[in-house]
Amino acid sequence: MAQDIILLDHGAGGKASHDMFSKMILPLFHNEFLAQQDDGAVCEMPAGRLAFSTDSYVVDPIFFCGGNIGDLAVNGTVNDIAMCGACPLYISVGLIIEEGLPVKDLQVILETMAQAAKKAGVKIVTGDTKVVPRGKADKIFINTSGIGIIPKGVNVSGSRAVPGDKIILSGTMADHGIAILSAREGLKFESDLKTDSAPLNHMVTSILESGCDIHVLRDPTRGGGGTTLNEIASRSHAGMTLFEQALPMKGAVKGVCELLGYDPLYIANEGKLIALVPEIHALQVLEIIKNDAYGADAAIIGEVTDQHPGKVFLETAIGGRRMVDMLTGEQLPRIC
Repeated sequence: MAQDIILLDHGAGGKASHDMFSKMILPLFHNEFLAQQDDGAVCEMPAGRLAFSTDSYVVDPIFFCGGNIGDLAVNGTVNDIAMCGACPLYISVGLIIEEGLPVKDLQVILETMAQAAKKAGVKIVTGDTKVVPRGKADKIFINTSGIGIIPKGVNVSGSRAVPGDKIILSGTMADHGIAILSAREGLKFESDLKTDSAPLNHMVTSILESGCDIHVLRDPTRGGGGTTLNEIASRSHAGMTLFEQALPMKGAVKGVCELLGYDPLYIANEGKLIALVPEIHALQVLEIIKNDAYGADAAIIGEVTDQHPGKVFLETAIGGRRMVDMLTGEQLPRIC
């Protein structure tokens, strides 16, 4: 495009809109569905149950260590589909851009979206772009929706936790939320704090293809692991016990949480999953996760119990015991 910034004209449906699509978007996301340039995508679907998810991304700032709003949006929807036990196939993208956004920033965002889609093995097949006047948005918001197919025999749900299940976390806690906080507030640390945003669908496929019985899969995003586990406990009418000494956490993240008074159990990740698995399969599933590129720090962090149904407790490192409730209020707004 000839312009250096996004103008209202780019969302008006005329020549500028056409140029932005044909010169910026189509070359990056090119596939047989998007190339049709119709109002929607007509896609072939394998047989099986359909998983569908949608999410909107308003993260501030839009660029942060290890990623940006673009790959965050793709990975987030890929992971939501994967947590249904499905293989993600197709994604739609809606861009809401504030007038004045530098074109070079949009180019970087689109490039990282294309790279994220390629890494996850999904196709961006349809979308929409709107431009709003200055001051009516904050740089750029992105909506992504995705669909995938659930393989025959797969049945994962937040209602399937049962006493005896082991709780596996696929890596270190609170990475994304603390990375966003440090970028937003301009905090400087000796160790770089990076987002953990990543596609987890290949990890999930490996777990499911192992033949192990997987009861629950969830990604602990907004509200963190503490809120996610409370949601599962409530739906399954089961209790949960976590072990503080087993919780994996990077030293820098732990230090920031202690310094600023944040509880890492309530801070978001964007590239981790929680799996609830019968004890007989727990070590095998843990090993599969550890062998994945995004699972090296995985650990068994707790267990499901028939005591205190619907509630989550933490056994502390000093031998105490405290209740882990759902997050109340907004601890870190606009982290995704």
